[in-house]
Amino acid sequence: MMLSLSIVLPAYNEEANVVAAVEEVSHVAQGLTIDYELILVNDGSRDRTGELARTELAPRIPNLRIVEHFPNRGYGGALKAGFVAATRDLIVFIPADKQFKFSEVALLLAKLTQEMALVSGWRVHRQDNLVRRLNGLGWNTVVALLFGRTIHDIDCGFKIFRREVLNRIHIESDGAMIDTEMLAEMKARGYKMTDVPVTHLPRVAGSPTGANMKVILRAFRDLFKFRLRLWRELRDERQVTQAEV
Repeated sequence: MMLSLSIVLPAYNEEANVVAAVEEVSHVAQGLTIDYELILVNDGSRDRTGELARTELAPRIPNLRIVEHFPNRGYGGALKAGFVAATRDLIVFIPADKQFKFSEVALLLAKLTQEMALVSGWRVHRQDNLVRRLNGLGWNTVVALLFGRTIHDIDCGFKIFRREVLNRIHIESDGAMIDTEMLAEMKARGYKMTDVPVTHLPRVAGSPTGANMKVILRAFRDLFKFRLRLWRELRDERQVTQAEV
């Protein structure tokens, strides 16, 4: 059965990258011979990201939809807005910062077998500075201790999953913890996931926000709150199941 694809691109202050990023994704998507839509989420950008999307991209990029909200909600908030707007069977998300090659979506699609609910990219050769790489290592270690192993590179921003999964998981995070929340909930509910190595490119324009200390501290705070919430949700689900039996 031919599946359809929603492509979600979150963008915050990416005026230097957004045009090229959308053009690349559109070019690749048109060559996939699959029904698709392209959803660009302008996450309250303070630069010309939204203006470029509306005036330069919207008139000429096929199947492009623009979602905008103000003020900035955060990475997780941008993704959630894109997920709500998505209408196709599969959802793939990739940031508009030009650090991934969207042509490698073929690698993710190839691994999305019938048993698989999610396939993630794996930045084997991560092109970030030492601080960001150490932050990533520490985060992955803490997540593994709290939730068990899921995939190699939890926070890789290049993932594809089945939209139907959203009916069974509850995503609250508006920040950097959204990937962890998705994967931990999916694992707890028995969904299968895997990963595949993808190319990671150095950022050549714009400024990353993930290494911001406020963002990091909020993510760790939210992580422990989520661990408690997930435990309660699973406990309540087990009690309901036992009562029905």
